[in-house]
Amino acid sequence: MQLGASLPVGDIGTGPSVLRDYAQAAEGLGYDYLVAPDHVLGANPAADHGGRRIGTSATAYHDPFVLFGFLAGITQKIGFAAGVLILAQRQAALVAKQAACLDALSEGRFRLGVGVGWNEIEFQGLGADFRTRGKRSEEQVRFMQALWAEPAVTFAGEFHHLDDGGINPRPKSGRVPIWFGGHIRRWLHAARLSGGRRGPRGIRKAARDDPRRGPRSRIGGAGGLGFARHRRGGRLAARDRLLEEGGSDACQRAHQLRERAPQAHRRQEFRRPSHRDYPLSRSGGRSALVTGT
Repeated sequence: MQLGASLPVGDIGTGPSVLRDYAQAAEGLGYDYLVAPDHVLGANPAADHGGRRIGTSATAYHDPFVLFGFLAGITQKIGFAAGVLILAQRQAALVAKQAACLDALSEGRFRLGVGVGWNEIEFQGLGADFRTRGKRSEEQVRFMQALWAEPAVTFAGEFHHLDDGGINPRPKSGRVPIWFGGHIRRWLHAARLSGGRRGPRGIRKAARDDPRRGPRSRIGGAGGLGFARHRRGGRLAARDRLLEEGGSDACQRAHQLRERAPQAHRRQEFRRPSHRDYPLSRSGGRSALVTGT
């Protein structure tokens, strides 16, 4: 079992001294890793959004790569996990490069959590197509894995093309652990594709059987495959129940619960799963993180 702590930038502030003190204190207390969320843009919090679910710029978010690059230099052993990076609104080759550099500078302490995103204004501002974010993310993961694994890559996909090129530096192990974060079946399907088999059991089997997996990761489990369990407070648990019920009204009520909940140091627990941990509900799936190499 591993224990991690979220970086509550919305509560403690964004300055270097407070983040340094928090990270070093967490490391001193024996936490295994730190988690940081990701949002590049937010809508104007003073505007009238007509009751729609809109993420605003009222809360501060550090860029995970910049934040973890800073923290890697002032800590010794604690790991770092993006929880989660909105991959589809970024260029895959650039993310592969950033992740590889952070892997080198942190000496293998970084885990890349990715998600498809939900706040359309971010995609608008970054010039990315919001409607194709799911299937584009699937291809992005395969493209990044190829760039990490080989010095020269030829890749031809629907969204990405490369003729005999590569990145440098690359991860020493030839990989960066990737975790998929989400609560919808489409994203769990993306995790299945990267895991190579159907469903959570198949992804666990891939962790045992995949001959390509690298050395056991400090924060990624065997080959970077595993599941994440989250300890959730009452409001967050209520939000998840509403999300599972489905429907736009439920999503809106769940978002309101999330906005009212304070950003606290929500502790996360990671362990090897049992088959009972993550049954998929017929109404849309449990909230979980599923991983692939």
